[in-house]
This record gives sequence, C-alpha cells and structure tokens, in this order.
Amino acid sequence: MTDPDMTVQDPGERDGDVYALDRRTIADVRDAVEVGDAARLAALLDDLHAADIADLIEQIGGDERQGLVRLYGRAFDGEILSELSEGLREEVIGALAPDILSEAVRDLESDDVVDLIEDLETPTQEAILDILEAPDRVAVEQALSLPEFSAGRLMQREFVVTPRHWTVGHAIDFLRGQAELPEQFYHVILVDPRMKPEGYVTLGKLMSSRREVRLADIAEDSFRSFVMDEDEGDIAYAFNQYHLISAPVVDHDGRLVGVITIDDAMAVLDEEHEEDILRLAGVGDEDITDRTLDIARRRFPWLFVNLVTAILASLVIAQFEQIIGAVVALAVLMPIVASMGGNAGTQTLTVAVRALATRDLTGSNAWRVIRREVVAGLLNGVVFAVLMGGVGYLWFGTAMLGLVIGAAMIINMVVAGLAGTLVPLALERAGVDPALASGAFVTTVTDVIGFFAFLGLASVVLL
Repeated sequence: MTDPDMTVQDPGERDGDVYALDRRTIADVRDAVEVGDAARLAALLDDLHAADIADLIEQIGGDERQGLVRLYGRAFDGEILSELSEGLREEVIGALAPDILSEAVRDLESDDVVDLIEDLETPTQEAILDILEAPDRVAVEQALSLPEFSAGRLMQREFVVTPRHWTVGHAIDFLRGQAELPEQFYHVILVDPRMKPEGYVTLGKLMSSRREVRLADIAEDSFRSFVMDEDEGDIAYAFNQYHLISAPVVDHDGRLVGVITIDDAMAVLDEEHEEDILRLAGVGDEDITDRTLDIARRRFPWLFVNLVTAILASLVIAQFEQIIGAVVALAVLMPIVASMGGNAGTQTLTVAVRALATRDLTGSNAWRVIRREVVAGLLNGVVFAVLMGGVGYLWFGTAMLGLVIGAAMIINMVVAGLAGTLVPLALERAGVDPALASGAFVTTVTDVIGFFAFLGLASVVLL
C-alpha cells in the first residue's frame, strides 16, 4: 500500500541540491528571457551549477537560447561553454559578445580551452585563440598540433612542482608564497633538475606530515607518467585500473609538460561508454540537439546495411517456398526462432563489446568466454525448445512440428552465443570498432541460421 504522505516526483523535480534544474526553473527562465528581465534571469541562474545552466540551454529552443545568452551577458561563465554539447558550442559562442567571450574563455584551464575549441570550425577557433594571452595561445596551439584523443589534448599545463630533496616545510612555504596556483590539483610533483618527474605527494600527505619530513619519503607508490602522444583511452583505463587521481605527462625526452586529472580521465571513460551504446544501436556520434538532416544522414548507412541483411534472410526463406506453402504453420512459427536467436545474440554481443572496452575480454581468455556463452545458449535453447515444442504441438496438433521448432531453437541459441562473442573479437582483431559493426553481422547470422535451421529441418521431417 502506498504511504499517503509520500509523493511521486518527476525526475527533474528532485529535492535538494543533487539536481537543481526542474520544470519550474526552466519555465521561469523562459518567461524572463521573453520579457527581457535580465535581473530576474541572473537571480534564477546565479545559484545553478555551470552544468545545470548548460542543460537548460540545451533544453530550450534556438531563439530562446540566443536570447538567454545575450541577456545573461557578463555573468556568462566559461565553464558553461565546457559543459555544453559539441553541437551547440559554436552557436552559443556566436551569440556571445566578443568582450564577454574573451572574459569567459580566459577563466578556463588550458585543457578546458583545448576541449572547447578542438571541434569548432577554423574561423571560430581563430577567433578564440586571438582572445587568449600569448603564453596561453602558444600552449593551446601546441596541444592542438598533437594527435586527436592523445594525452597532449587531455592534459592541463597548470601544475605544481618541487625538487625531490625538499622537505614538507619547504613545499608548504613555497605554495603559500605563490601568487596563483592551479584551480584544481591533487599532487605536488617531484622533479629532478632536468624537469623529469620522479614521483608525487598528495596534498593530504603534505598537510599531515611534519615540516622536517622529506618529500621523497612520503611520495605515493601509485606514481606513473604518460607520454604526450599516448592514446587517451589507454590513459583513462590506467586511471580506472590503478585508482589514480592525477598523473604527469612527459614529452619524448621525459620532461614534464602537463598533468592529467581524474575528472578528465573519467570524462573520457564516460564518452567511450556512451559512444559504445550509441554505436551498438547504429547511430554513431549523435546528440539530442543535432539537426534533423544530420541525424538522418548519420543513420542512413546502418539502416541500409540492415536492409541488405534483411534481403539476405529473405533469400534464405525463398529457398523453402514449397515447404512453407505445404505447411502454413511454418510461416506462423518462423519469426519466433529468428527473434529468439537475435535477442540472445544481442545479449551476448553487448557483454562482449563491454568486456573488450574494459579489456576484460582478451586473447588469453577468449575461448573460455566463448565456451561459456555457447553452453549458456545451449541451456537456454533446451529450455525454450521444450517450451516451444509444447506450444507447437498444442497449437497445431503436430508433434513433429514441435520437434522441428525445438531443434531449430537449440541450434540458433547456440549459434547466437557463438556469433555474439566471435564477431566482436574478429572485428577488433581486424581493426574495426566492434561496437559499430557487430550488431548487423550478429543479426544476419542469427536470422539466416534460424530460418535455415527451422525450414531445413521442416523440409526433411515434414515433407
């Protein structure tokens, strides 16, 4: 029974500060934009996190979006630009006055500036680079010259270093004497005279140790560094695998050039997980704010692939026109076999693609995983074969028909477990993203085998 004191809340209307953006806030913001009430708009937005403001901008229409950006004016924070989806950044940047854009961008860390402009059109990139002070522009241009999805693109160039031989007291006095420190940092990096990192000390260890303790004696065991052109996916994996908080980035001579923090590494992991989910559905890099024509253009290739695979399955069916015409019940039961195989294949495929992404599925354990999936498919196939065999007999009154669909069900469920694991493994070995291409291949295999097994057995047994 439902407690009368309990109320069901909309997901966007939760209490507290966990999620500050609700329908009422969005409606109030729209009203303020419509009447041009800058003071009311500022009052509504000032207490919101930059991520919530970015969400709000994404949820309102294009004209309202432009009006909000202009009305919010100088209060517009550069962090909002960083939180916006890539599809909207250029539009919002175009709506900002040059002086407001300049102030917003200058407040960002170097890695955030790189992330902000790397996917923009060249004229917009140049406009933002012109805003930056000379040292910041050089740092951003150097990062942009590195390969996309590399450590150099991900790192920030603001960090804190000290000589390895310093004591805790020396380090604390040094930090207190600095006019400006990075907005976010978790470690003090220990370097040799050639600026090569040799370890790091967490701020917690630094503040809890006595002044005379040497920094080298309280350095973290988890220390590891990354080369600036190393793939960001490998770096995100290392952060997750070894529980890193931050890590230095070095050039090919081993000299310190930047640092990657956990928030950036986890953002990469989130993007890769999201990308895998989208690609499994055949929609690629798509966002809710994308234009209709762009969405249609991206989805067309994989819809076309699905059309080709459907035709292939239909060609298999066409080979058994005689038996289908003689036993009409086959046309009724045939989709069940293919559908069960397709669903089982998708389940196995999803697990396999995820395991490949997290590197839990490798060449050393592949056959063990394949055997497990095949046996699981066999067990489920036997259960559903008994079930559908009974259904086929009770429905059409023919025991042999129940036997045929039961046997076909077992065959297709085993094939689904095999294909759902082997296909992504083979695609990865061939250098093709398994999340992008596996679905079409696995569906084709289960459809073709399902129809062929069912109709082929029926031809032998029922005619």
